[in-house]
Amino acid sequence: MEKYNPQNVARKILESIQEARKNMTMLNVMVLGKTGAGKSTLINNVFNEELAETGIGKPVTDQIRSYSKEGFALTIYDTPGLELGGENSLNKLLKEVTDVIDKGMKSGDIEKAIHCIWYCVNTNTHRFEEAEKSFISRFLDEAKQYNVPVILVLTQSFSKQDAQELRSEIEKENLPLAQVVPVLAQDYVIDGEYTVKAYGLERLIEIMNSVIPESVKNTLIAVQKANIDMKRTRARAIVATSAATAAATGAVPVPFADAVLLVPEQIAMLAGITVTFGIPVEKATLAAVVSATVGTSGATALGRSAVGGLLKLIPGGGSVAGGVISASVAAAITAALGEAYIAVMTMVAKGEMQIGDLETKEGKKQITKLFKERLKIKRNDKGEEI
Repeated sequence: MEKYNPQNVARKILESIQEARKNMTMLNVMVLGKTGAGKSTLINNVFNEELAETGIGKPVTDQIRSYSKEGFALTIYDTPGLELGGENSLNKLLKEVTDVIDKGMKSGDIEKAIHCIWYCVNTNTHRFEEAEKSFISRFLDEAKQYNVPVILVLTQSFSKQDAQELRSEIEKENLPLAQVVPVLAQDYVIDGEYTVKAYGLERLIEIMNSVIPESVKNTLIAVQKANIDMKRTRARAIVATSAATAAATGAVPVPFADAVLLVPEQIAMLAGITVTFGIPVEKATLAAVVSATVGTSGATALGRSAVGGLLKLIPGGGSVAGGVISASVAAAITAALGEAYIAVMTMVAKGEMQIGDLETKEGKKQITKLFKERLKIKRNDKGEEI
């Protein structure tokens, strides 16, 4: 049997991450809006990859380009320089946009369909221009047969009052929009003295998640970086499932010598959390997480002394006298490992630490501290707090 040390466990986690990312359903978002609407800034502050400025876009039509990156389950369909300078121009653009949507829908392939459309309007225009109103009205009328949700995004909303006034003006039109969402995609500094803080992106992702197909919701959570709470919620669901499965494995108490039976669940859990946060990690980082939590013998492939040390931290964990890992112990260790890893990923996502810091002495101490704190939480046999 293969020895389960941190390096081996880390390798297996990395393989599981790569497989999960490979099998993730492609999310396709179409972004429309005039020049200066801030589409690129919006895209690059919502998603984990700066697709709009990579120069890797390829033409789809005369106006529309698609942006994607290998290994990243997102394609952006962008209409750079959307200008509504006359009836012929409007008709041409309308046809190109609906043709792309129609082609994806008729393919019968969920990975080729457009799942959501953002129409960007610059709040600083202070009005919903007639040309835009005409275009989006006609577009929504044409597109309704495809049932693709359209979110109107009020970009560059430096003034929340101005944004709310424009939003009210647009809502009076009673257009079949999923929502009108004011956003400021990134902090804006005024005269080097005052900073208007970014806002609205979390709400945009919440609304988008509520209207897109179920099959691409996990992809959205993984590829976006604007709503960390959504990532945490999804990651905690993964931990709960893994803890319950570990408990089921330990329902018939597992001898220490056979504790490697629990490892696959924890490998899948750590991989799932990593994919959900969309943060690139290296094998050395994963090995550091493993060794700093459940020790150098590998995730729950533990010797008697290692289990004994963990049991002292688990409320009601008992002792090693029976020579077994019970359901409650298996669930507690799994839940604590998952929650400690979520805490670490959250700090990295917020920019409070770098992913490489986890490999340092101080980084490992932080992981160990988080793990031990979470072991001390009293849980039931499913790993749930009680």
